[in-house]
Amino acid sequence: QVQLVESGGGLVQAGGSLRLSCAASGRTFSSYPMGWFRQAPGKEREFVAAISRSDGYTYYTDSVKGRFTISKDNAKNMVDLQMNSLKPEDTAVYYCAAKNPTSISRYYIPRSRNEYDYWGQGTQVTVSS
Repeated sequence: QVQLVESGGGLVQAGGSLRLSCAASGRTFSSYPMGWFRQAPGKEREFVAAISRSDGYTYYTDSVKGRFTISKDNAKNMVDLQMNSLKPEDTAVYYCAAKNPTSISRYYIPRSRNEYDYWGQGTQVTVSS
């Protein structure tokens, strides 16, 4: 079982930056690929970024490429999302997620919401124009 707790959300002006953090419990955190999703009011939860369980392979949705960076610190059981050049359309609740690594490659990067097994409670990010 993995428990995830997000932090770092808040209110920022357009063009600003925020760093989201996700603290994970569990002794086998290093074996889990991790992802960040977001959900804006009235919209479905969408994929933002993900990182493989080892070697740091990453994948981003097109709208955040070049602005967001996902990173994983297995020693600290943390996964972060650095968000730069924020836009009002980035406003959403951001969720951290973990996928059970059973039978997947160490390089695999899950991108679908349905692939993830564990979710945090979310943290609000609001970008004002």
